[in-house]
Amino acid sequence: MASISEFMASWQSDRPYIEAHTSGSTGTPKTILLPKADMRVSAEATNRFFGIAKDSVLAIPLSMDYIAGKMMAVRADVAGCRLIAMPVSNTVVVDTTVDLLAIVPPQVESVLSDPDITDKVRNILVGGGPLSALRTAALAASGIPSYLGYGMTETCSHVALRRIGHDSCYHAMPGVTFDTDDRGCLVIVSDKYSWKRLPTNDVAEVLTPTTFKWLGRYDNVIISGGLKLHPEAIEEDIRKQIPDFPPFYLVGESDEKWGARLVMVTEATAGHVTEMLGRCDIDRRKLPKRIIYVKKLPQAANGKLRRIIHE
Repeated sequence: MASISEFMASWQSDRPYIEAHTSGSTGTPKTILLPKADMRVSAEATNRFFGIAKDSVLAIPLSMDYIAGKMMAVRADVAGCRLIAMPVSNTVVVDTTVDLLAIVPPQVESVLSDPDITDKVRNILVGGGPLSALRTAALAASGIPSYLGYGMTETCSHVALRRIGHDSCYHAMPGVTFDTDDRGCLVIVSDKYSWKRLPTNDVAEVLTPTTFKWLGRYDNVIISGGLKLHPEAIEEDIRKQIPDFPPFYLVGESDEKWGARLVMVTEATAGHVTEMLGRCDIDRRKLPKRIIYVKKLPQAANGKLRRIIHE
């Protein structure tokens, strides 16, 4: 695992690029070269949004091997402010005032378990995957302005933010707009970045040039008996109706009759899922046709879910 000092040596070198690694949550992990100019553009936009200046304090309990950790270091360097490196763990201890704390979903409970956290943290930035209904509610109830980022390694972290508990839409960072392609997938547009126009594999409903609703991954769309199913959207619906539903995800598998069918992979104990799903006000066609019980959901190295049929 790379250290902050190792990353900063690379960042401050004469090389125009930083080597970064994709997470592998939606495909094979790969190494890419990120222009430092793009990283600076992203850092400046985030610093403006959160009011990060020389007297600010940023904190990360995240690995420097991934873009979230790297960009927090860049934001601190661009602003000339202090950066606190915490142990990379799901147990996060904040012992000083922090203007921006970057975390991933599994760290939410630990952060909010501190009764004095509202006096210590001014903003929380969450990345690395979707939030459960319970974590969403907890962050919203904390009173700390908390945001879910949309972005990827190629965009140098987020290009849009969604205020947790306040909004269901993502709002573009300055200088970024959105479009869709003929698949219904989001296209990120910006003259400020080297990529200019970046197609994604995320199905989205673009509401205005600067706002969109995320529906799910194009790769994960399931066509079952002619019905198009978006697993992530169905998951969100289930979690909203049953916040205490055990960890799960939905994935498709081939089916001789329907072409494909929806499968649930869950950490729940056998026998309870059918009863819980029966309480959901959801189109029956959108409920899983098979349930697989596992001890632990499979994850990529950075904690993101790996949506596979795992038995």
